[in-house]
Amino acid sequence: MAQAGDGTVTWRELWAETTDRLERAGLSTATVEARWIVEEASGMEGTELVLGLDESATVRTVAHLDALVARRLAGEPIQYVLGHWAFRHLDLLVDRRVLIPRPETEQVVEVALAALDQVRSGRPDRHRPVVVDLGTGSGAIALAVATERRGSRVWGVDRSAEALAVARANLAGLGMAGSGVALVEGDWFDGLPGELRGTIDLLVSNPPYIAADEPLDASVSDWEPVEALVPGPSGLESHEAIVAASVEWLAPGGVVVLEIGASQGAAVRALLERHGLADVEVHPDLAGLDRAVAGTRPA
Repeated sequence: MAQAGDGTVTWRELWAETTDRLERAGLSTATVEARWIVEEASGMEGTELVLGLDESATVRTVAHLDALVARRLAGEPIQYVLGHWAFRHLDLLVDRRVLIPRPETEQVVEVALAALDQVRSGRPDRHRPVVVDLGTGSGAIALAVATERRGSRVWGVDRSAEALAVARANLAGLGMAGSGVALVEGDWFDGLPGELRGTIDLLVSNPPYIAADEPLDASVSDWEPVEALVPGPSGLESHEAIVAASVEWLAPGGVVVLEIGASQGAAVRALLERHGLADVEVHPDLAGLDRAVAGTRPA
């Protein structure tokens, strides 16, 4: 990269160089990624960056930019390179300790929020909904529900202490909006206090669902935590564990919403029905692929 220190290297030049380096590496999204990296390195974004393009960069900020570009050229996902990523209205800290939040999971949250609204409509006016996000990872689902349905009591559970450290950092960034959220360590329901048994209005999860023999892109398999991706040979082991215990933990009329792989709709629907859940539905994502299954504990 160009050298800074003599006051001659501007952010406009650095942006052009960054774009060129990413394009030469064959990245199809080079233009937009170059902007994100320049914003991260400069500390400027949006209109501020546009107005500051002719300002000179410092030696420190050029070194930071070089380091970010090098990481991206080494194949590290842009989300980890930047250190944060958008999820619905949130800007979440993300790194290799947690899965990258994806747009498909945003659609699962949409299904979950609609289910929670339906449950609340049948509860007393002063009822405070209880929501549990199993395998919370970065906290994406739990924090989205907490901020979009204020007043809910939200529990995020993960067996990974490292993932919970990321979730806690994201929770801290919410301020008062996160006051109703508790993050606990445990394997699925084991992390929850016993008094929640039979009281949960919404149980939601994006569990691991990749079968052991299913090929993964290197950008996923080489960087993201495998334990959050692959639960076992079939890819359904986590769904089976959650659903088997869900009726015991859900309140009457409570709903479970699970993210699934595109080919798992029929199998997970049958699983919910086999365990006594009613009104089971498979919900598509914006691409029309099966993405979530929801079912209700009979009243």
